[in-house]
Amino acid sequence: MNYFEIIKNFELELIQPEIRKSTERLNELIADEFIEIGESGKQYNKQEILSALQKQTGINFFLSNFKATKISSDIVLATFQLEKEITESREKIISLRSSIWKLNDGKWQIVFHQGTKINFD
Repeated sequence: MNYFEIIKNFELELIQPEIRKSTERLNELIADEFIEIGESGKQYNKQEILSALQKQTGINFFLSNFKATKISSDIVLATFQLEKEITESREKIISLRSSIWKLNDGKWQIVFHQGTKINFD
């Protein structure tokens, strides 16, 4: 499997409800130095994300327009569009996403993620 397929599969894993609740799997996928800049512009570290994901319910995610660019032999930039649907209200939020994945000790881990909400107004 090439880096494009590997990283896409990991991004698809990260939007699955059962994976988002699995601290064990998230610890494998998310590097200790991980930083996320959320849709709100607030910055989060790995522990804050792990804690938030444990509480998250009633959201479905759909990934599209995935692209992956190899920056170096051990760094990949992934970009994609993410649709977040709140199941109770059926509200849909679309954002552009970017992630940086790094090959750490033979395994790919996400080290950075950013989501920017798309406004259709």
